[in-house]
Amino acid sequence: MINHRRSLVCFVIVSTFIILVLCDETPEEIKRQRAFLIRKHLKRLKKQEGGIKLVGGRGEFEGNVEILHEGTWGAICDDEWDITEANIICKQLGYSETNVQPTVNSYFGPARRKYWMDNIYCDGTEKEISSCRFDGWGQHDCTSSEAAGVICEKPENVLKKRLTPHKKVMRRLPQNLKIRLRDGRVKTEGRVEIKTENDKWEVICGDGWSLLEAIVVCKHLNLGYASDAMQTTYFGGNLTNNSLAGIKCVGNEYSLSQCMYAKFHTGRCDSKDVAAVSCTNALADLVIDHHELMRSAHLEDLQMFFLQCAMEENCAASTAYDIQRTNPAWHLEPRRLLRFTAKIFNAGTDDFRPSIPKHLWEWHMCHRHYHSMEVFATFDIYDNKGKRVAEGHKASFCLEDNQCLPGTKPKFACANYGDQGISVNCSDIYKYTVDCQWVDISDLSPGLYTMKVAVNPEFKVPEMTFENNAAYCDFYYSQYYGTVTNCSVQRP
Repeated sequence: MINHRRSLVCFVIVSTFIILVLCDETPEEIKRQRAFLIRKHLKRLKKQEGGIKLVGGRGEFEGNVEILHEGTWGAICDDEWDITEANIICKQLGYSETNVQPTVNSYFGPARRKYWMDNIYCDGTEKEISSCRFDGWGQHDCTSSEAAGVICEKPENVLKKRLTPHKKVMRRLPQNLKIRLRDGRVKTEGRVEIKTENDKWEVICGDGWSLLEAIVVCKHLNLGYASDAMQTTYFGGNLTNNSLAGIKCVGNEYSLSQCMYAKFHTGRCDSKDVAAVSCTNALADLVIDHHELMRSAHLEDLQMFFLQCAMEENCAASTAYDIQRTNPAWHLEPRRLLRFTAKIFNAGTDDFRPSIPKHLWEWHMCHRHYHSMEVFATFDIYDNKGKRVAEGHKASFCLEDNQCLPGTKPKFACANYGDQGISVNCSDIYKYTVDCQWVDISDLSPGLYTMKVAVNPEFKVPEMTFENNAAYCDFYYSQYYGTVTNCSVQRP
């Protein structure tokens, strides 16, 4: 005889929302599940400061992140957004950290509200995202296409994994795919259209569309390099039930056919924006000098008194801020820094310029300079299991032509609020003597690590290629010295 009880799905109505549980659970498990969901939803209903929610996804387990501050919901920018911050979000919402994935480039549609948080730095121990370091409430330089999001592991106490895991629904685009640009002002720009098996041209949903996909489109069409990737309705186009969405490329593919798309998003585009590109024949191409990195790397012990300006820019490890907060004599405590010089050469055919216009540059009083890019370079150290154990970053407060090849005249200089950038055949050099040109390794144990130094790591500024933007090196650290060797140039 069929046990009808075990085949039913129960609905428990609580206040203004419905909790869905499986009837084949024990009464104790059902009570525990019910209590868990009630606590989570009541926090939202009470509008507690720092409350978070996910919007734009298939369910409450995924979406762009919004946070509540001073009674108003706001978005989070994807600068410096990675797995550490995504884990905090999912943990705060009550999910496990097993299959967490961070998303960027407004993967679940453009930011619907103003940005509350940008450049978030978490060490992984925080219980809520608002406990992490960030630039300050409402301080940002982000556009609506830079919303940060997450895909959390579905909690085991709701529907027992009845939803298909995200990674298994990514499909490769059809071979011999035909694409075109339409309704641009010139032939090198416009909305992207794909020809379907029914011989119809379909537009692409703009959610999550980035420079990496635009690079492949321009390459596919023999139109050079991508200078912009747009999520817009400016170029027209009608989304239908057959419009693809969630297209993801690495950026080194030769054809869009080699990229993947999210099958579960087909025909769904919450933002109603269409994917578009602008192509060009001339772009910058930054190349990191890994030889200079190896030559200049060395250790230095410095008291925190001398790091005060750098700490204002989040250039020290998290433990340094704990010491500053709890120890009255914090300024006497030493930190061990791995210092090195970063020499960045522009091997492209056009100048490299900051991602934001000059009037939006931010003045930093302590260092007395302008920030022209929030994230120009990142410095990471990984253990033998691939876990990041130390990190640093470099805001591009001074992009200029420090050294040029013979016959090339420098034209960018930061002095007196000058224009910032890197000319073709010129190098911008951050010497190891400059603040933040280091990784704080005070908490590392001696051993062998991998070091990664990456420029333009979030692909926010277009380049001819991103395959030469990072140096991966061996970092050997003893109690008394450190060496950086065996560097190779790769993709960030």
